[in-house]
Amino acid sequence: MLDHGQAPPLASEPRRPANPLLRRKPVEQLVAEGGQGEGGALKRSLTMWQLTMISIGATLGTGIFVVLGEATPIAGPAVFIAFIVAGLTALFSALSYAELAGSIPVSGSSYSYAYATMGELIAWVCGWCLVLEYGVSVAAVAVGWGQYLNELLDGTLGLTIPEGFSAPLGEGGYINLPALVVVLLCMVFLLRGAKESARINTIMVAVKIVTLVLFIVIGFMGIKAGNYTPLAPLGVTAIGTAASMLFFSYIGFDAASTAGEEAKNPKKDLPRAIMLSLLIVTAIYCLVALVAVGAMPWQEFEGSEAALAQIMENVTGHSFWSVILAAGAVVAIASVVFAVLYGQTRILFAMSRDGLMPKAFAKVDEKTGTPKVNTIIVCLFCGLLAAFIPLGELANATSIGTLFAFGLVNVAVVILRYTRPDMNRTFKVALFPVTPILGFVLCGVLMTELPMATWMVFGGWMALGLVIYFFYGMRRSSLATVAAVAASAAEVAEQK
Repeated sequence: MLDHGQAPPLASEPRRPANPLLRRKPVEQLVAEGGQGEGGALKRSLTMWQLTMISIGATLGTGIFVVLGEATPIAGPAVFIAFIVAGLTALFSALSYAELAGSIPVSGSSYSYAYATMGELIAWVCGWCLVLEYGVSVAAVAVGWGQYLNELLDGTLGLTIPEGFSAPLGEGGYINLPALVVVLLCMVFLLRGAKESARINTIMVAVKIVTLVLFIVIGFMGIKAGNYTPLAPLGVTAIGTAASMLFFSYIGFDAASTAGEEAKNPKKDLPRAIMLSLLIVTAIYCLVALVAVGAMPWQEFEGSEAALAQIMENVTGHSFWSVILAAGAVVAIASVVFAVLYGQTRILFAMSRDGLMPKAFAKVDEKTGTPKVNTIIVCLFCGLLAAFIPLGELANATSIGTLFAFGLVNVAVVILRYTRPDMNRTFKVALFPVTPILGFVLCGVLMTELPMATWMVFGGWMALGLVIYFFYGMRRSSLATVAAVAASAAEVAEQK
């Protein structure tokens, strides 16, 4: 890795094409600029364990506490198979992420990987998908948090937040106030600094893992073999449809890669954190789903907003355990909001440093070493989105943006292997190039399972992104500035 003050050896990079849409940022330059922002630098303070907790924190939550209740009526008892299918799709992409994170340890995640391999336009498209993945998933997760908060209040105080203030427009309410509150609370903690944020996240992750293990133990006692038959009452196709929906549950395993510029030993720790977090999350998801459909007939999941809490009460006959699970879910889902917000701010930080986003997103607070303005803007935007948009639409829009970005990561790892074969890699994808190709294909297959309405939203989002790029980013890109200066210098030299 280069020191920040060392000039990047660009000679090893393949010559960049003249077309500005295809200009690439050399890997060495991306690494050399790591951590540097407007008026300050990010602090390297995160260990491998903390990076793993960031990824688990960003992943383990709404997918099992909320979306399980929506996917089970589609797949039936085979919903645990749908989790496996979605997990395998994530695994192939995770292998590619691990290789690139060890080779290009920066905060931009797949955006930066695309910038180094496929050019500026594709990098922008990938970054814009990440804004959809992280920003919109925060809102979707926050919506689910409000559902379990009501379950907790009902079980402890016998009160619930009125529907008008706990549901968004279109679902019987005016504003989802709990969703807005949890985002703003996370904003307060994020502004304290990366190290402090990591500690808070680790505590919350521990609470939700313990909560889910408790559910598995208690729910196991209520399993009835008859609940597993027929295994796939709605057919094999329904399992694929459920898997495309449940892929939302795996969004966030790449969050560790957004902390590349705040990790102590990014080249070694990032790949380990990405793979370890995905394995832990997949194991917990499959066990919880298997126990859940065994303890409660799959038809009863329809319309259940807090299915796991309901199962706990049914099995034990006491509301106490459902209250405990609801409390754990409140903490668990809050940790997802927290970790995903962190990832979103770091991606925008990288895009801003490259000139593709306004400079305010790259401004670093000298005292805390965090992108303060960036954090405030992102949290306010996500909070308002969560307050007024229904969960289902948000989850599907997030899934398609994520699948698209993951597909590009699989392409990027292939390109970098062939264009930079001698690069030092602390982790390599096994069975190359079969693994990344399969990862790309699986992402495409799951995208085709999503409804047409989701594709229309995605198309509109991409169109908006391209308008912003061509009218703002393309001209203000740092590479465009360097090219303009070089052209000007060459013109002056010719005149002399």
